[in-house]
Amino acid sequence: MKKVLIANRGEIARRVIRTLKKMNIESVAIYSDADTEAPHVYEADYAFHIGESPSSDSYLREDRILELCKKENIDAVHPGYGFLSENAEFAIKLKDIGVKLIGPSASSMDVMGDKLKAKQAVKAFNVPLVPGVDEAISDIEEAKTIAKEVKYPILIKASAGGGGKGMRLVNAESEFEEQMQMAQNEARSSFGNDAVFIEKFVDKPRHIEIQVFADQFGEVVYLFERECSIQRRHQKVIEEAPSVILSPEIRSKMGEAAIAVCKACNYEGAGTVEFLMDADLNFYFLEMNTRLQVEHPVTEEITGLDLVEWQIRIARGEKLPKSQEELKINGHAIEVRVYAEDSLNGFVPDIGTLHKYIRPTGPGIRVDDAFEEGMDIPIYYDPMIAKLVVWAENRDACIEKCIAAIKGYQISGVKTTLDFGLFVLKHESFRSGDFDTNFIKTHVPEPKVIPNSMKDESDALLGSLNEIWNDLVKRKNADFQSQKITESWKNQTNS
Repeated sequence: MKKVLIANRGEIARRVIRTLKKMNIESVAIYSDADTEAPHVYEADYAFHIGESPSSDSYLREDRILELCKKENIDAVHPGYGFLSENAEFAIKLKDIGVKLIGPSASSMDVMGDKLKAKQAVKAFNVPLVPGVDEAISDIEEAKTIAKEVKYPILIKASAGGGGKGMRLVNAESEFEEQMQMAQNEARSSFGNDAVFIEKFVDKPRHIEIQVFADQFGEVVYLFERECSIQRRHQKVIEEAPSVILSPEIRSKMGEAAIAVCKACNYEGAGTVEFLMDADLNFYFLEMNTRLQVEHPVTEEITGLDLVEWQIRIARGEKLPKSQEELKINGHAIEVRVYAEDSLNGFVPDIGTLHKYIRPTGPGIRVDDAFEEGMDIPIYYDPMIAKLVVWAENRDACIEKCIAAIKGYQISGVKTTLDFGLFVLKHESFRSGDFDTNFIKTHVPEPKVIPNSMKDESDALLGSLNEIWNDLVKRKNADFQSQKITESWKNQTNS
């Protein structure tokens, strides 16, 4: 493997490039109009323009990426996360032209990319499942009967996709029909597949995931857990490793269950098996992400390993670098995702220019990002600016170091989620470990509503801002068609 194309952008593209350089493998970057000046373009050995700014016209253009692979004699493609990273058809097309995907097989993606197929596959391996059904339901009356058997509250969930789309909480039979129709409509709109199923709603759930690796010789290991319970809109914003609530016994059981999931789909490469844990520490299989996770750095920090290097070695046909017995947890790590979002106003994106951008530094502080001072944050992609990752010898010390690092971050020009990260890290519920996925709902106040007396003034201000925005867009010759932007956001996967 001498030449690898990174079919992605932003911080994950830079992350992959760093490891490729360490391994003396040539890196090939791709970029859109919006990313012409992006750091990953300059850091790669080669860089090629792939299309216009919307992801549907660039990073999701399989045809252009495949043609580039053939033209530039690419040996392998690293998909990062999002975009084409869990696209089974793309994996097949790469194989057809003799290019290795640094990831699992198309068949593994196909099984784990569909929640119903995944549940059915792991059921035979005695992996704990949330009470419910593991087959698609479309008949309302049949669904009502199942919901009664499972007992309210229940969740109606889309079989395809993720990120909370096509998922509805139903507390009583009286609201069942409306919620099921809404779930099916959203699933059809987002994924082109309106299949849904029913699960028991787990009260006060924790979201805990296990990092797994499998080689081509049938060997599988788990690299311990990550706690990802601090979420907004079903998407993670703060992750840590290890979890504060797992005993060695539970950790071992979850690790073995994660290995069983890998064996259920003949897995190869890096993957993450996600579990829900209830208040009594019972855990249930949720889904498997067949790629590298956004939050993989916290695992790297507590194990001292380079997970991208592991991915590449396995893709080259090598055996796993370490056995389960050789893997150990060292210290504690926390990752705070820094988004260009207004956390006091429902976490809405706040796109703009980074007038000031100064990173925190020091022992045990790591920043994975893709921006420099003066750069614009494109509206076409996920608004994550950076991942702030902190390591210390124990959890308390890690929290304090992370608080100091956030205070050392200096960003102006856009609102960010740094203040929210500070709020969480200082909150007694987080510090004590007594929290769940409802943290934001429970502890963060709702966005303030503008009084009617201010509405006219607010509308006028909004109109002025729109005029300024439109003028800026024209000056930059940006293609600001709302349809393309909508398609771009829809095509982005949850990280």
